Amino acid sequence: MVSTMADAAVQSGAVPKMLDLQGIGKAYGATIAVRRVSLDIEAGEIHALLGENGAGKSTIVKVLSGIVAPDSGTLTLDGRAYAPADPMAARAAGVSTAFQELSLLPNLSVAENLMLPRQVKGRIGLVSVKASEERAAAMLAEYGLSHIHPAVHVRSLSLAEKQRVEIMRAVARHPKLLVLDEPTAALSDPTWLFDILERITATGTGVLYISHRLSEVRRLCRRGTVLRNGESIETVALAGIDDAGIFKMMVGSAARDAHAVRSAPAQRRAEAFGVTDLSGGSVATMTLSVGQGEIVGVAGLEGQGQRDLFRMLAGLTPARGGEIRIDGKAVRLSNPADAANAGIGFVPEERKTEGVFLGLRTDSNMTLPVLDRLGRFGVVNRAHETAAVDREAARVDLSTRYLKLKIGALSGGNQQKALIGRVLMSGARHLVLFDPTRGVDVGTKAVIYDLIREFVAQGGAALVYSTELAELIHLVDRCVVVYGGRVAGEASGDELSEPRLVALAAGQGAAA
Repeated sequence: MVSTMADAAVQSGAVPKMLDLQGIGKAYGATIAVRRVSLDIEAGEIHALLGENGAGKSTIVKVLSGIVAPDSGTLTLDGRAYAPADPMAARAAGVSTAFQELSLLPNLSVAENLMLPRQVKGRIGLVSVKASEERAAAMLAEYGLSHIHPAVHVRSLSLAEKQRVEIMRAVARHPKLLVLDEPTAALSDPTWLFDILERITATGTGVLYISHRLSEVRRLCRRGTVLRNGESIETVALAGIDDAGIFKMMVGSAARDAHAVRSAPAQRRAEAFGVTDLSGGSVATMTLSVGQGEIVGVAGLEGQGQRDLFRMLAGLTPARGGEIRIDGKAVRLSNPADAANAGIGFVPEERKTEGVFLGLRTDSNMTLPVLDRLGRFGVVNRAHETAAVDREAARVDLSTRYLKLKIGALSGGNQQKALIGRVLMSGARHLVLFDPTRGVDVGTKAVIYDLIREFVAQGGAALVYSTELAELIHLVDRCVVVYGGRVAGEASGDELSEPRLVALAAGQGAAA
């Protein structure tokens, strides 16, 4: 384990600091993002940065990455003053970042992304596509990603593959300090990343690791710094504090029970929506049904057809064959408008590129699907719009102070609340949610769970995919597992357990 290596380094004597932050502060006008944040990272250490969405973690990432300059405080990298003027300066100094909201350019190939900002040139000084792809192929192979072709455009990759390329690009720069912001949020199996971290920390690279998954934080990290309301509360030895104690430091109160179990319906309800022999994309053939007042989960290893299943229900991927039924009627969903008109409320896996308009204000993002109801003759009644947004913000536990800000300035968790609020505001009767809690803190997860439960308690229906099996076990009434583009099996009641879901996800079919 990586944490044992860090322990051994400490026991062998004094370990030099790779990074030292003292009293970092940053404000945007009247809005204070962080104030008095202090932490240090030793050479070869993986150091956790913990906190709720909006606590200031993203601002610290931006400061370290040279995207913004702090207003106060000092930074030292490997014993030298560190004040990067821009991301290129940060990279030159030895800091490399893999961002939660991926920085890859979707319209460029994998090779072009890996070579940025300077492409490989040939003998006469022109860009050599062949040389770039050969170098990229070698890089991909070095980090176990040889299955990704360097000529493929990034937009055609799955979210998990994009996440791996983002991480690999940061690691391949051989930094002194590696900053990882929710690196496993899209990875169903993080072993690939953990192996890489073990390799690079053995050579002295320091890692700042941001994750809401405390189980992996404990596996990787010896120490962690907790942020609350833009301030560092304390740096703690993780072995000496339990999860409840960490959560109390993060929010100032005891944890909400995010995993309260719903009582399953006494009997199968009438179908709300379903598919029979559906095929399209990577889906070979799938049949499943979601009842009224029911939460059905979908589990599976990466790339087993779950993404295309959800996108067909949202009108984003064309179906090759089979049937989609909504409210008892066979429907054809040729585009997202068809799905919305049929009552489907879809939350996609990539909120940044598929879910929100980063340049618009949060309230404008939320009211987009209902503008025709908020005015007359094409003119929006601003008072009606404000009242509607305020009601929905309260429903999804989104502070009204965020509503007038551009949604791109919000944390990932608050963006997700706004996105789910928009779906609920649209009047959707059925929710199709692809990994809705990806990269959000435990408090926001509890809010999202409550929203889903409340929705189905009022007669709605929900189909939910998650990369976290524990989440599905505690949230859903039953869980469908997909494998090889087909439904491998289903679990409910006492059978709804992690071993059972893992067995089905591995293609063991009826194996218990």
